[in-house]
Amino acid sequence: MNKLIYGFIEENKLDILNEWIETTKDNADDRVLRVVSDQVFTSTSREFVDLIISNIKGTKEDYTSRLTDFAEKVVRLGWPLTFVTKGLHTFGEIVFEKMEKSELVTKDNQMEVIREFGAWMTPMNNEIVSVYSTTWEKTVSLQKIALQELSAPLIPVFEKITVMPLVGTIDTERAKQIMENLLKGVVKHRSEVVLIDITGVPVVDTMVAHHIIQAADAVRLIGAKCIICGIRPEIAQTIVSLGIDLNQLTTQNSLQKGIETALELTDRKIIVMEGAK
Repeated sequence: MNKLIYGFIEENKLDILNEWIETTKDNADDRVLRVVSDQVFTSTSREFVDLIISNIKGTKEDYTSRLTDFAEKVVRLGWPLTFVTKGLHTFGEIVFEKMEKSELVTKDNQMEVIREFGAWMTPMNNEIVSVYSTTWEKTVSLQKIALQELSAPLIPVFEKITVMPLVGTIDTERAKQIMENLLKGVVKHRSEVVLIDITGVPVVDTMVAHHIIQAADAVRLIGAKCIICGIRPEIAQTIVSLGIDLNQLTTQNSLQKGIETALELTDRKIIVMEGAK
């Protein structure tokens, strides 16, 4: 990079940093300001400017490592990529304007300085976009895996009895996850009765009912019984109006009733001890 630009940034680092923080915060997206405190915003902004400057004087390996760490941090903070790239552009504008005011940029060298700025900023912008995008994709992928694991858990509650509580919308992909977890879990826990609790499923339409029936049929095929819990009145009305046949399934309106039924199916029952409240 042009020694003139490098020297100016080094000598005026603090002024550039303060102006950059002030300008960036004034123009920041509300999403950025809502998710972080002023202190975090300022400290992260300082880190970003230090990162830009480190690209001037640091080694390639050190800069890449710091850039990756920074990208992971801003992804966790929820900063959009446009905010980061705009911040880099703002940094370049501030430096250039300050150099003009200091008369370091003249008519004679203006085009040369602009070319030097382009040669410095463009590769850095491309690298920031690449690292940010890779980090974001990695984060989304990990979150998706975590959500899949949590979307259809099979929980043993008593010996031979397990519960699968379902919350949220059930689509085709999630239905496959439910089926897979059910079959693996029944074998793993040696379940004789499985309760599928749909209390937290907001809408039960033809597709959702079909997936639930398929899951229950699959459980029966491997030797276990299935009870559908959480059949609320509005869901019952929907099922009847859709003409869906649940005669082959045991249903209960609550998980408590379902567990009582499951205990009976495994020759057990809940006994209230004398003196117990």
